[in-house]
Amino acid sequence: MKVVLFGATGMIGQGVLRECLLDPDVTAVLSVARRTTGKTDPKLREIVHDDFSNFASISDELTGYDACLFCLGVSSAGMSEAEYTRITYDAAVAVARTLLAQNPALTFVFVSGAGTDSTEHGRTMWARVKGRTENALLSMPFKASYMVRPAAIQPQHGVKSRATVTRVAYAALGWTFPLVKALFPKYVTTTERLARAMLHLAKHGGPKRILESVDIDELGHEASLEPS
Repeated sequence: MKVVLFGATGMIGQGVLRECLLDPDVTAVLSVARRTTGKTDPKLREIVHDDFSNFASISDELTGYDACLFCLGVSSAGMSEAEYTRITYDAAVAVARTLLAQNPALTFVFVSGAGTDSTEHGRTMWARVKGRTENALLSMPFKASYMVRPAAIQPQHGVKSRATVTRVAYAALGWTFPLVKALFPKYVTTTERLARAMLHLAKHGGPKRILESVDIDELGHEASLEPS
């Protein structure tokens, strides 16, 4: 399976890239991002691309892929709805349209978030925008498309957020994850389980098109038990 990965330098994307490189079923990974990952691996190729509203200049290099794992995302804190829409909805849809034209048999897996508003009319801005993005992607005629909605995510294997505030918070509160997991098991997963769940969806599909945190964690655990 050949995978194109968006957002490989973020916390979730780092975890997904790690699992892609470890997975024997993944033969090639193309990372498209605004900066390099700093990693070298025989499977990995990288394209540095600045304009996430237009992929015409690299569309020929996005051909021949079986799955897209879309991990690009930002916090909505301090953003207007228009700006958050540009970064979240516009970028995802631009990627999806380009990939669909080049790879009609592709599976698209999109990292959304717990609390996403599928009605697009709720009071929470980020949830509306995420819902609109999910709905747009689900309407496209890919081979398959899946929306994953993680809640709390425990970083593993040296994965770190690029955002200073998030990185400091995880460093200070990371020890609480086992407790939070014990108290609220439906709302906590790990970067490893999330990545493995996404890869399972890309390879084998899933029972439903929108997966909440508990679904992700269970599927990621099951995927870790699959024979390599």
